[in-house]
Amino acid sequence: MGYLVDSQKEGGGSPWSGGLRSLVRRKQVDSVHARAGVGHQLAKELSVLHLIAIGVGSTIGAGVYILVGTVARQHSGPALTISFLIAGIAAALSAFCYAELASRCPSAGSAYHYSYICVGEGVAWLIGWALILEYTIGGSAVARGISPNLALLFGGEDSLPAFLARQYIPGIDIVVDPCAAILVFVVTGLLCVGIKESTFAQGIVTTLNVCAMIFVIIAGGYLGFKTGWAGYELPTGYFPFGVDGMLAGSATVFFAYIGFDSVASTAEEVKNPQRDLPLGIGLALSICCTLYMLVSIVIVGLVPYYSMDPDTPISSAFTHHGMQWAAYIITVGAVTALCSTLMGSLLPQPRILMAMARDGLLPSFFSDVNERTQVPIKSTLVTGFVSAVLAFFMDVSQLAGMVSVGTLLAFTMVAISVLILRYVPPDEVPLPSSLQESIDSVSLRYSKSSQEINVGKPVVYVGTSVDSTLPLLGEKGSTIELPLSEKQEAQGILSEEKRRKIAGWTIMFTCMGVFVLTYSASSLGLPGLLRFTLCGVGGALLLSGLIVLTFIDQDDARHSFGHSGGFICPFVPLLPIACILINVYLLINLGAATWTRVSVWLVMGALVYAFYGRTHSSLLDAVYVPAAHADEIYRNSGDSLA
Repeated sequence: MGYLVDSQKEGGGSPWSGGLRSLVRRKQVDSVHARAGVGHQLAKELSVLHLIAIGVGSTIGAGVYILVGTVARQHSGPALTISFLIAGIAAALSAFCYAELASRCPSAGSAYHYSYICVGEGVAWLIGWALILEYTIGGSAVARGISPNLALLFGGEDSLPAFLARQYIPGIDIVVDPCAAILVFVVTGLLCVGIKESTFAQGIVTTLNVCAMIFVIIAGGYLGFKTGWAGYELPTGYFPFGVDGMLAGSATVFFAYIGFDSVASTAEEVKNPQRDLPLGIGLALSICCTLYMLVSIVIVGLVPYYSMDPDTPISSAFTHHGMQWAAYIITVGAVTALCSTLMGSLLPQPRILMAMARDGLLPSFFSDVNERTQVPIKSTLVTGFVSAVLAFFMDVSQLAGMVSVGTLLAFTMVAISVLILRYVPPDEVPLPSSLQESIDSVSLRYSKSSQEINVGKPVVYVGTSVDSTLPLLGEKGSTIELPLSEKQEAQGILSEEKRRKIAGWTIMFTCMGVFVLTYSASSLGLPGLLRFTLCGVGGALLLSGLIVLTFIDQDDARHSFGHSGGFICPFVPLLPIACILINVYLLINLGAATWTRVSVWLVMGALVYAFYGRTHSSLLDAVYVPAAHADEIYRNSGDSLA
């Protein structure tokens, strides 16, 4: 019947085989039954407007106030707007994938949760562990950036009150930042009050930031029409660095769109996730892309790109035209942008920790939800304390590249999860061993039905293996002859099994092709012949995988996977494969120093999983049953208890 028990429970196999099996065990989409045993639940308070506030607030940081000058001077020139557009389209590929998975699997955990369901426990752990690093360092780096901008509002770099100003401690050769730590504690306290209250506060701060950007657009547009758009009247033309420079600028500004994934982390707290999550993700990304493009159109038109101040491009552009007072409004925008980004960095991590603790991969301490506020307060306090300590003692700006690794790994796995969901969705789900009696009862019932295959029409079960459904097919010496209709049905089962195998191997080889192609294309130090050979092999694998997945049927079970009625990602398999290609290319080009630091963190995570997570996983004693039978087993167990 295809009922599988985790090998560790049975005691069979070597420890190594048990360890490898644990890496690929997958959990069930959180359902009403799965959540019944969980304690207090998160509050379902969020609407589309709340999600837009989270998405826009987490995405538009103060970086845009600097990126405009840096990218225009070094890469794009006046074509900066097109760079932002291309980067926005690339980010939208990931947003489409997130939107489908978030509406189908609306649970806390975001990419960690999706990877656990579609890929396996080992990959899910690494994604969750990388996201912890991303949000911790990201929050600390943002907090450290607030005090210098805040000081400008008080009149200068050293104008903050003494208890807030940065202080150099010669004995240990560090610069402490009390303002950063205090702001982290304030945001942590706000997050502990409740999701609706904290999101409302983030909405106010985000609105101030958006108003500052609208001021830049309107006032800058007025100045541009008044002065004749000097930045566009250049002898070098619209593409001074060529199309290659414009594309290089797109790769740089792509990271300005990181943040919309914070919306997916709040999926469990959304009132109507099937409708609101895709709308929230899509509208937040659209608003950010529109604002980025309009700001870039104005600023590169006010001042020639080669004359821009790389540190304060927007303020200096207005100062160049005699509007020194505008610098205060722009500084307010930068400060509010950083504050909303800080809230967006601290909001998802407690929910990631809570999801991992629910699954047994972290101590249950992190999974507690406060009864009154319906917020994971313990996880939030731990997150806030660690981020505050880092922000106080360390200048983590040199570690900022590590933030990108977590995000890009998550984007990549979400795209792979969409391919798995469409072509080879899990056909078996784990149930707790406490339901063994009900499982045995249902198993016996279907076993009796299958024994009547020669008397009546054979019963075909969704999610069961071919060998278990038709045990005599393919055995030598078998003399059973099935009627024509039954033969056709058996052949249909075999062809479906074959289709799933082809699709699974194709997805794997496609991902391998993406890695080989992007690595060889980025490794200029490789010998020419080897490099071009690898590019050819990787391109061939990628193109073959795209063609095969385009022409084979998607799995019918995708229609009933998770919660139905939500957003459906278009252009599968082209869109997810393009998403994987872009994100893997950006990952490979992050640099050796960044990967060295991240590798240390991932090795630490592997050790934590090996010595704790693997042996405490909630799937350790799980019993795997066909997905089509899960609800019946739960009903049967409820009837037996009644």
